[in-house]
Amino acid sequence: MRQRRIPATFMRGGTSKAVVFHKRDLPADESLWPALFVAALGANDPNGRQLNGLGGGVSSLAKVCVVGPPSRPDADIDYSFFQLSPKSAVVDTSGNCGNMSSAMGPFAVDEGLVAATGGAAEVRIHNTNTAKIIRARFALDDGLAAVDGDFALPGVAGAGAPVTLDFLAPGGAKTGKLLPTGAARDSLDVAGVGRIEASMIDAANPCVFVDAAAVGITATEAPDALEADAAFLARMEAIRRAASVAMGIAPDLDAAGRIPSVPKVAAVAAPRDQMLLTGETLATGDMDILVRMISVGQPHRAVPLTGALCLAVACGIKDSIPATLCRPDRTQVRIAQASGLTVVEAAMMERDGKPFAESASVVRTQRRLMDGYVYAPASTTPGLDASASSAAAAAE
Repeated sequence: MRQRRIPATFMRGGTSKAVVFHKRDLPADESLWPALFVAALGANDPNGRQLNGLGGGVSSLAKVCVVGPPSRPDADIDYSFFQLSPKSAVVDTSGNCGNMSSAMGPFAVDEGLVAATGGAAEVRIHNTNTAKIIRARFALDDGLAAVDGDFALPGVAGAGAPVTLDFLAPGGAKTGKLLPTGAARDSLDVAGVGRIEASMIDAANPCVFVDAAAVGITATEAPDALEADAAFLARMEAIRRAASVAMGIAPDLDAAGRIPSVPKVAAVAAPRDQMLLTGETLATGDMDILVRMISVGQPHRAVPLTGALCLAVACGIKDSIPATLCRPDRTQVRIAQASGLTVVEAAMMERDGKPFAESASVVRTQRRLMDGYVYAPASTTPGLDASASSAAAAAE
């Protein structure tokens, strides 16, 4: 049986990579998309390696982005994010990917979806997963998004042109509330763990933060060591599921298990010297808070961008666990993780006596890696008729 082929671009955004589609090139029936994405990325691989597709075997490399015309007047483009899992057929749309957000503005300019002239561009991105606006600002090089530059991003080899992302009013991205439970700190009754204090914050993406000491780590451990610690991962997943229910994301623990990408769960600690993946030592004085974050069941080598944004906002919320561990009175938070530092600027204020996040900003790099066609075996996408879109024609 022939394969389907669909125009696509392969891009790096921050510390993630994704296949990027124009919405116009996909079937009008969006219920057909998940099977296509699983086939294209080689997800649902019992070995977790995704050898039969474009995925990279870890959650940060198992992503799809879809870009189309804006559906609201304050945006230039719509951007929808799809998180896949190397070992399952789950296609999760419950949250956004901040790293891939950094590639969406450059993609829109390079594809002619947004007109840009001069030396710089600004693109207002409507992320449909969270119904939030992200403002991307970046330099131009002969009318296209600049790639060369001297900004070094921890976790990415080499340097590139910076892309500044401003997440505007990021609170309540999933739940509608910056503090979904109404409190900066709660006590969760977690099956197999017991009572544990947690801060459940929803900014850019919902996250649950616990004190690293309460889950038996220092937050300086190498990601490989955490990945090999099955008991630790089980504790963190149990906490994540309990928080999902408490935040109103899932009705029960079983349902929470079927929404793996949110909330993200993280252990945080006060600054202390840590060894980076490069073998260098990051000194206590160079950071404001330490984090080890789990996303889709895997310890991240570099903290997910939306997780970093949420953590920076949490550091500005009085009495939250991150705020008690972070250096005080910070608007620019230096977040230490296994790959180095992620620096996030969070603008916080009070509104009606409650904490309110005006914005959270961060700098990333991005690069287009390849253009062409993505191929999906017709046998694995039975509902995808070749005439479903102008480009989904059978490969010759």
